[in-house]
Amino acid sequence: MASSSSGFVAGLTAAAIAAVGFLTYQASAKAPDDLGKPSASESPKAKQSKTPGKGEKDTDDVLPDDSGAGERVVYSLDEDRVWLVGANEKVTRTFEVTPSTVDPSPATYTVSSRSAAVTGSDGTPIEHVVRFASVDGVSVGFSAAVDGSTPRPDPTTKTGGIRESRKDGKAMWEFAGIGTKVVVVD
Repeated sequence: MASSSSGFVAGLTAAAIAAVGFLTYQASAKAPDDLGKPSASESPKAKQSKTPGKGEKDTDDVLPDDSGAGERVVYSLDEDRVWLVGANEKVTRTFEVTPSTVDPSPATYTVSSRSAAVTGSDGTPIEHVVRFASVDGVSVGFSAAVDGSTPRPDPTTKTGGIRESRKDGKAMWEFAGIGTKVVVVD
C-alpha cells in the first residue's frame, strides 16, 4: 500500500509543478515589456535623450560602412546595435542588443530558422528566435527573454543568443523571415 501512495503523491507533485510552470509562462508572456525595469530616472546608467535637435540627424539611424544594400538586418559587433533596413534603404528600426559569448564573423548571412518560443542554451525561456549563423556548433541568432531581461551572459559558457527587449524581439520576428539577409559588421 505504501508504494502506491508514494506513486500517487509523486504524480500529484509532478502535475502541480507542470501547472505552475505553465501558468508562470502564461503570466510572463502577457506581462508588459517594461515590467520590473527601472525608469530612466531610477536607472544608474540613465542616458541623456538621443532625440536630435532641429537640423540634426539621429546618429543611431546612420548605418555602418559596408553594411550591404537592399532589405536586410544589420548587426554591429562593436556597437551592439541592430538596424532593420527596408527595401527602400530606409532604417525602419534600430536598437541596442546584449551580445552572446560567441560572435559570428563579419559577413553576410541569411535567416535559416526561427522558433516562436523555446528554452535558450542558458536555460532562459525565450521567444521570437531568429537564427542566422552557426559558429563551432553553436547556433547564433536574435531572441528575447520572456521575462524581458537582457543580462550579460556567463563568459565561461558558449551561447549564441543575441538578446533584445521583448518589443524589439517582436519587431525582429515580424521583419526577418526565413531567407532574410543579415549583415554582420565590426
